[in-house]
Amino acid sequence: MSHAGMWTIGELAERAGVTVKTVRFYSDRGLLPEAARSSGGHRRYGPPALERLRTIRSLRALGLPVPDVAKVLEDGPADALEDIVAGQLREVGSQLAALRWQEAALRSLRDCTPEERLDRLRLVGGVSAPPSTAALAGFWRRWLPARLPRRVVSSVLDQAVPQPPDDPSPAQVLAFARLHAFVSAPCVGTDAAAGQPAAHRSGGGYRADVLYDGLSEAYALASADLLTQRAPHPGQALDCFVAAYAQAGGTRDTPAFRRRLSGVLAADPRIDGYWQLTAELSGPSRPTPGATHDWLRAALAQAGGEGGEGGGGRAG
Repeated sequence: MSHAGMWTIGELAERAGVTVKTVRFYSDRGLLPEAARSSGGHRRYGPPALERLRTIRSLRALGLPVPDVAKVLEDGPADALEDIVAGQLREVGSQLAALRWQEAALRSLRDCTPEERLDRLRLVGGVSAPPSTAALAGFWRRWLPARLPRRVVSSVLDQAVPQPPDDPSPAQVLAFARLHAFVSAPCVGTDAAAGQPAAHRSGGGYRADVLYDGLSEAYALASADLLTQRAPHPGQALDCFVAAYAQAGGTRDTPAFRRRLSGVLAADPRIDGYWQLTAELSGPSRPTPGATHDWLRAALAQAGGEGGEGGGGRAG
């Protein structure tokens, strides 16, 4: 050790196994304070600089940016490292999710025919990685009746907006891309209200908050039957379904009301493509609201309501 126990910048770099440029970089940014200067103005470093430099290299090896490294050095590892590492883990997780999505998207392009490749490229290339569900949520916010309570809107979005899988298959990437294209299409994005069921339309007399609260309960009751592939049938789920419409409209559940309701639901518009793509993303373990609604519609028709199967009701 030269100069009264001090190292030159080259000597410190050699002991740390880094370049002189690296030592100078961290010194210039205040992360590696010099202990002294020689008579000629050259930097000198003591043994603590070597330990500090090793700490800096360890933090940088974990991907921490220089400002976070500075915070750890300033506050001390015990105070700052836990939060910074947690944040870095979240960042790495997001990067891994993006890479998994990109990998599945590339595989979907690799495995299709040459004739399909350009159209598929435009589809998957129109979605960020990892993908955002903002366009889907925006579609439902436009589609729902106006002035719904925030809690009801939040509940509907939780049920209707599928979350992209963490480790998607190529088919799921393609399904999400098609779903994104569906809700982003000009005819949907500019006039989503045109596809609303009768219960949403002005003058219909329905209390939409009461309707959606009741439908959410009915869907939950019917989901077990869908999971076991049980045929539509009368029962608690259907009674809850009909009661949601009756109570929302300020009337009673009677045979006549059920017949009228069956006809109204049969005439409602449908968005089958949305639910089919949602089912591809969510898998068979979680029936979509669209599939559950169709099951209840069929149960209503079989119980004596007029109108055939195939209505859309809430979002069929």
